Amino acid sequence: MRIGTVTEIKKLERRVGLTPSVVATLVAHGHELFVQSGAGAGVGLSDADYATAGATILPDAPAVFAAAEMIVKVKEPQASEIALLKPHHVLFTYLHLAPDLAQTQGLMASGATCIAYETILDGKGGLPLLTPMSQVAGRMAAQVGAAYLLAPAGGRGLLMGGVPGVAPAKVLVLGGGVSGFNAAEIAVGMRADVTIMDISPSRLAQLDAHFEGRARTMLSSRGALLEMLPTVDLVIGCVLVTGAAAPKLIRREDLKIMRKGSVLVDVSIDQGGCFETSRPTTHAEPTYEVDGVVHYCVANMPGAAPLTSTYALGAATTPYVLALADKGVERAFADDPGFAAGLNVAGGKVVHPAVAAALNLPLASA
Repeated sequence: MRIGTVTEIKKLERRVGLTPSVVATLVAHGHELFVQSGAGAGVGLSDADYATAGATILPDAPAVFAAAEMIVKVKEPQASEIALLKPHHVLFTYLHLAPDLAQTQGLMASGATCIAYETILDGKGGLPLLTPMSQVAGRMAAQVGAAYLLAPAGGRGLLMGGVPGVAPAKVLVLGGGVSGFNAAEIAVGMRADVTIMDISPSRLAQLDAHFEGRARTMLSSRGALLEMLPTVDLVIGCVLVTGAAAPKLIRREDLKIMRKGSVLVDVSIDQGGCFETSRPTTHAEPTYEVDGVVHYCVANMPGAAPLTSTYALGAATTPYVLALADKGVERAFADDPGFAAGLNVAGGKVVHPAVAAALNLPLASA
């Protein structure tokens, strides 16, 4: 198969879809690799590194799209990239279509086969290609939350872990999945006062056993959330419904009961955000304020740590890229039904139930 990767063009996105070691593996399997010049520069990888691994270096994205059958990326395609997609293309990347009608319609119009990292399932129902970036985003969330609690950043002027005689920040984590667990781990390590809310009693039991009293757990409900909000300094939203838009747990009117200078970090923003007042931001302008509450809603959080993120993502995606390249889409999906759950758009139609429901579009069979 002819496989290509391009320079990511989302604002301040420095990750790359394929590393030279993955390129070398694919070349060893008999595939042709095409890499846009400069694609790996954001993580210190040169064109020479890719050429040594066996890739052909091409000058720009149009050249890569023209040469390749499969395009492997990191972030959702931007409008100029969607315009390059043709019906013969397989696009393999994060898509996050549920809150993005324009992108979905663009992919439908292209006729391409579009496979989303974030809806692929493993044998236990987990999300193997979302997990590494959820780990990065969760760990980052506690760090950026701590930074924005400081007065120069617009926060209350709190030190996350406090000092002897002065209480630490109170942190509420909404959602006890991969990103929520990692956010809580770092917040606890920073000596914050941490509470985790989740709708699953069994998950709360697991978290309680893990943290051994270092973090509290609470069954999530509207009433419980309203009791907590006036008392907390930092809320980290880590709610996920696979493929669907995130539920809005904190409403606009709820901000009025929160402390001025408190911080909301919305890790769920790629799926539309779990706060009603959330809107996507960038690493260049990561925050804004609503009713005295600081909002951090960067839609590609792991892009701030591109070196860590690129290699973590590459380790997870490589077996799937190999399966598509070696077997083709139909056989790869037939051999792994969880992989087939990654198919979001094909033949001009939406084929993932959660995406169709979120966007009120017809659902076609895959």
